[in-house]
Amino acid sequence: MVHCNVLNWQGEATGEATLDLRVASEASADHIVHRALVRQLANARQGTACIKTRAEVRGGGRKPWRQKGTGRARAGSIRSPLWRGGGVIFGPKPRDYTQKMNRKERRLALRTAFQGRADQWVVVEDFAQNFTVPKTRELVAALKRWGVDPEKRILLILPEFPELVTLSAQNLPNLVMLRADQLNVHDLLTADYLVITPATLARIEEVYGE
Repeated sequence: MVHCNVLNWQGEATGEATLDLRVASEASADHIVHRALVRQLANARQGTACIKTRAEVRGGGRKPWRQKGTGRARAGSIRSPLWRGGGVIFGPKPRDYTQKMNRKERRLALRTAFQGRADQWVVVEDFAQNFTVPKTRELVAALKRWGVDPEKRILLILPEFPELVTLSAQNLPNLVMLRADQLNVHDLLTADYLVITPATLARIEEVYGE
C-alpha cells in the first residue's frame, strides 16, 4: 500500500491518500513492465515500409551488352542490385509488428508501472473549480506551487477531462493528459511528474484493482 500527502490549490498539505494495488514481485517487475513497453511501441509501428526488388524495378528486360568480348564485367540487367537505380536486396517489405500479451499480464504491468512511480506522484485536491476561464498561466503557477517544474515532462491523470482544465493545459507542450481508465505504460514511464487527484487514485483502484 502506498501513502502520500494531498496538496490543495495553494500547495499546502491537507491530508493523506492511499492506494493498494496488486503488483508484480520485485524479481519479475522489471521484466513484465519491459515486455509491456516493448509491446506498446511495437504495436504503434505501421509496418508500411516497402522497397522494390530487382523483379519490381521498372526496366532491365534487355541484356545491356553481350556476354563476352567487351572487356567489361558480365551484366544481365541494368536493374541489378549492383547498379545505380537497381533493386534492393533484402529490403523492408510491409509487415505486422504486433506483439501479443495476455490481458492479465498487461494489467499487472500497468499496475506495477504506476505504483513503481510513486516517488514522482504529486497528489492534489480536485482543482477544476478554481478555473472560471481557461488560463494556462494559472495552471503553470499552480504546478510550481505543487513543486512541479513546468519544463519537465508532466503526466496529468484525471477521472474525467473538465473543459476549462483541458483548454488551460493544451498550450503546455510538456504536459500530457490521460484519463484514469486509459493508462499506458509508455506515458507512465517517461513522465518526470505524475499529477493526480484522490479521485484519480480511487478510479484507478476501481478499474485496475483485483
